[in-house]
Amino acid sequence: MRFDIITVLPSLLESPFAHSILQRAQKKGLAEIHVHNLRDYASNKQKSVDDYPYGGGSGMVMQIEPFANCIEKLMAERHYDDVIYMTPDGETLNQDIANGFSSKENIVILCGHYKGIDQRIRDIFVTREISIGDYVLSGGELPAAILVDSIIRLIPGVLSDETSALSDSFQDGLLDAPIYSRPAEWRGHQVPDILLSGNEAKIAAWRHEQQLKRTLERRPDLLEDSE
Repeated sequence: MRFDIITVLPSLLESPFAHSILQRAQKKGLAEIHVHNLRDYASNKQKSVDDYPYGGGSGMVMQIEPFANCIEKLMAERHYDDVIYMTPDGETLNQDIANGFSSKENIVILCGHYKGIDQRIRDIFVTREISIGDYVLSGGELPAAILVDSIIRLIPGVLSDETSALSDSFQDGLLDAPIYSRPAEWRGHQVPDILLSGNEAKIAAWRHEQQLKRTLERRPDLLEDSE
């Protein structure tokens, strides 16, 4: 699966993709991540990519031409399933959305900055608009990294235990159950006896019960959505 990320600050994305699962996915050839410097597609001598908004107001707007130049170049080289714009007013990222994207082959991700991007880019090129929550960040780079991470870990072969991603929180509409590891007792705090029993059926039932309990306590809206 290939990701092409367009940003005015490519250095912000160097570290997230150079470690752990994302790095291993790339080394295995299961994912490609290409980061494009938007300034390379500006036609002016200063390589500026922003200007004042029409109609007045505060902040600067990212211009249409650099984005269009980069997107059109990429589209001339291959087909893209989606062009995604990371924006606070997009649909909120959840597990179902990540699952859907994991079956794609090629995705472009646009990172906004300053006040935002020219609306015409959104109208002409963007197919999905994604938010990571109801708050505003300085740019779309960190949200883009989060989106890519949420997708890549779902690609078959990326995780050493492929069932791990399937048992994550939200995969079945519930939060995950509590998890424990060695030692079985630490400073008077014990691992639940059921987890030490070796009875797989009872353990599975306990975990499901704990999932329901935790979801009801912390995210009852998830149970309401499933009704």
